Amino acid sequence: MVDVELAEVADFLAEHAPFDALPERVRRALPARMTVRYHRRGTSLMAVGVDSHDLMLVRSGAIEIRDADGGLVDRGAEGTTVGSTTLVGGNPSRFDVVAIEDTLALHLPGTLFHELSSEHPDFADHFDAERADRLRSAASSTMTNATGEAILRTSAGELVRRPPVTVPPHVTIADAAGVMTDEGISSLLVVEGREVVGILTDRDLRRRVVAARVDPAGPVSSVMTADPVVAPAEASALELLMTMTERAVHHLPVVDGGQPVGVVTTTDLMRLERANVVHIVGDVTKQRDVAGVVGLARRTPRLVEQLVGQDVGAADITRVVTTVGDAVERRLIALAEERLAARGYGPAPRYCWMVLGSRARHEQALGSDQDHAVIIADDAPEGAEEYIAALAHEVVSGLEAAGYPRCLGDVMASNPRWRQRLTGWRREYRRWITEPVPDAVLRASIFFDSRPLLGDESLHARLEEDITELAPDGSNFLAHLGKQAVSNEPPLGFFRGFVLAKAGEHKDTLDLKRGGMGSIVDLARVHALRAGLVSVNTRSRLLAAGRAGSLSPSLAASLVDALDFITHVRLVHQAAQAASGNRPDSRVRPSDLSAFEQRSLREAFHVIRSAQQALAHSDPSVRYS
Repeated sequence: MVDVELAEVADFLAEHAPFDALPERVRRALPARMTVRYHRRGTSLMAVGVDSHDLMLVRSGAIEIRDADGGLVDRGAEGTTVGSTTLVGGNPSRFDVVAIEDTLALHLPGTLFHELSSEHPDFADHFDAERADRLRSAASSTMTNATGEAILRTSAGELVRRPPVTVPPHVTIADAAGVMTDEGISSLLVVEGREVVGILTDRDLRRRVVAARVDPAGPVSSVMTADPVVAPAEASALELLMTMTERAVHHLPVVDGGQPVGVVTTTDLMRLERANVVHIVGDVTKQRDVAGVVGLARRTPRLVEQLVGQDVGAADITRVVTTVGDAVERRLIALAEERLAARGYGPAPRYCWMVLGSRARHEQALGSDQDHAVIIADDAPEGAEEYIAALAHEVVSGLEAAGYPRCLGDVMASNPRWRQRLTGWRREYRRWITEPVPDAVLRASIFFDSRPLLGDESLHARLEEDITELAPDGSNFLAHLGKQAVSNEPPLGFFRGFVLAKAGEHKDTLDLKRGGMGSIVDLARVHALRAGLVSVNTRSRLLAAGRAGSLSPSLAASLVDALDFITHVRLVHQAAQAASGNRPDSRVRPSDLSAFEQRSLREAFHVIRSAQQALAHSDPSVRYS
């Protein structure tokens, strides 16, 4: 390029990110080291599977970027850059870039790109954000089916099949039943003005009118379910599914702006052919013995296989698995209480059964072991400990039969240390936070991921209050958690190759849990506790930490994307293992993954490593090793 052209290119660079953030001296020197290339409409700038060594900046014209499956990623015109993901993540390219108009592109050599990235942080940050967007695209693509419709993202409003049938509260029961018969519906809404004040279902008529011999001349308000839970029209099908499952209801009024627009039933969800969790959970609650619960629990692997095959998102699948696990554990506890009563143990003392770890975080996958504990009320009568010991023994055995292995670390309510009175638990947590010992904190970290499952939730709430009050000031405690979080490195080598097991039964595999999801969980925990946040779900913790300033919002979002993608790969792997009759684990062979999955996995591990380095840099007490 001649001097005039060099000056024009320098002026062009000054108008477009990230070159506009470079010092003028550096920016003015760039054009002499760049080349200009003409790409005729329809020609390729980059191709999937082909090496690319330049960063390309569109000076005029337009380009289209598509992924390996042909899905549109982006379109860009003047000022658009491509090639950074390959330069950062390594060759070959995983995107097709085609000129959709005659295009002039400025080509910046890869060596110069890395030089600028090293010397100018703002320049590097710009492309880190671009790489995060590519990872987010990879994560979201796992939640979309072949037709492009987001699985289980259908809204409640879209599921409504007809306008609501309503009656006022003073209508007689007989008249309300007549309306249901005439309209051919299984429920109607009771409204006062614009507000839903009740719902009447055919089940209500059977149980509250016919079986109870109630006079049908009475008002419908006397037998309706008052103040029913409602769903906003914009709620997703998955949210409806979870609400129905957790509340054990089969009809949900849908409202828009507070006004009823219809009712969604479990039958409506069944039409999506992805909601058989409702049947499983509903059936679990009806079982009269452990064998029945066990039989239903063992359907979970098949359920996961179906959801994976339907491209349901990883976070949604783990929430479904958690919901089934919660139902199984609750029912086993109830059956155990019945057996203890039959054996003369008397009534249960006031207690709270809490789940720990991935189940507490709503992140349970296949193959997870048992993690639970019990808080006994301080005012529980003498002998309460013996009752809970017997209860725990029954529940642990039932869970084991249902496919949930015993915890190798013995973090179960059957261990006397993990069934204490509230005062004992408060003392335990205070000691962990204010007088931390590294090994003890490492073993106790799971107790900071807890959730009440059954019993008096106020007991658990008291512990939560202590944690949120004490943890932000527990500098040594947070330092130990931080060291744990940064020491659990992702399985990524110096040249971004995977670090695989070299011998034994796991030879040539990498562990998605230990250095992948486990690392993200550890990072989320320390950032959340540092900020005094109460949430235990990893996604919620990361996003809340980003809002609170404990973690940069962009890095928090990238970690969420990394978690989604790694969890997706793990679930696909586990579903295949379950289908072939093998016990699910978290170890995969990179050779079994597609090139797209391998590259996205590297990006996810790179995000984890960056987050670990950021934590170590921000806290002098945490040394990255």
